[in-house]
Amino acid sequence: MSTTDMSTFWDGVYAARPAVTDPRPNVRLTETLAGLPPGDALDLGCGDGGDALWLARRGWHVTAVDISAVTVERLAGLARSHGLGDRVVAERHDLRGTFPRGTFDVICAHYLHTPFDLDRAAVLRAAAHALRSGGRLLVVDHGSTAPWSWNQDPDVRYPTPQEVAADIDLNPATWTVERADAPRRIATGPGGRTAEVTDHVLLVRRTAA
Repeated sequence: MSTTDMSTFWDGVYAARPAVTDPRPNVRLTETLAGLPPGDALDLGCGDGGDALWLARRGWHVTAVDISAVTVERLAGLARSHGLGDRVVAERHDLRGTFPRGTFDVICAHYLHTPFDLDRAAVLRAAAHALRSGGRLLVVDHGSTAPWSWNQDPDVRYPTPQEVAADIDLNPATWTVERADAPRRIATGPGGRTAEVTDHVLLVRRTAA
């Protein structure tokens, strides 16, 4: 599947939604990073931009990437409108072929699921290698299907955090798994619908250069 096809799909997904003027951050991000001093952050698959804006408001400098040009343009405009244009850089990337440059103190990948072929393990491994010493990689995946999800396949299986960590295959002498669990929460979807969902949370810390 070409980058054009993937971009067209995700552009359509986001263009069909009303633009959000103040998107909410993901709860797993806020509970994990609230106590950390600000630094440089990378948001993989930034979506509406709630995570990037939350981080920027707390002093982080954020590189936010997505394959959707609609999302990237919206987030760049939102950052400027909230006075955060100097702290948020929005970039379009097809992570199958390009990865943002630089090293980071925090890298987040929330719900980096796609109906197209993507070697997620390779992307997350590249992310782990882009961490500075002491930096953290936060991977939050779906552990259940919300009623409003684009993927309603009843046979879909979501890998556990432990399986995700095994697929990334990081050297334990350099990276340490700090969290791998499956908490539940009440999620709010389009139109205010709510449902209990499960998140698969993996937090990895780089302990050595």
